[in-house]
Amino acid sequence: MRIVEARPGSGFRVHLGFDDGTAGEVDLSDLAGHGVFAAWMDGDAFLDVAPGSGGELSWACGVDLCADALYLRLTGKRPDDIFPALRSEARCA
Repeated sequence: MRIVEARPGSGFRVHLGFDDGTAGEVDLSDLAGHGVFAAWMDGDAFLDVAPGSGGELSWACGVDLCADALYLRLTGKRPDDIFPALRSEARCA
């Protein structure tokens, strides 16, 4: 899963496009101001977002978010919905 498009929106929202054609807006306001995400509070830092070279979501201020986690957040799917091997591993445990 790779992010191929990222456009910042208002209120710590970002529109994402993934390499499988899935697209939509993700609200990241619950992260803003906490830990490394405090960097977003500095001026227009949140607006300087783009897909990273590895398919992640990346900000110039040094914050990165995993594409898989954002995909799950956007679609409401569970990890084993997109990673079927997790289902078989859980049965073996």
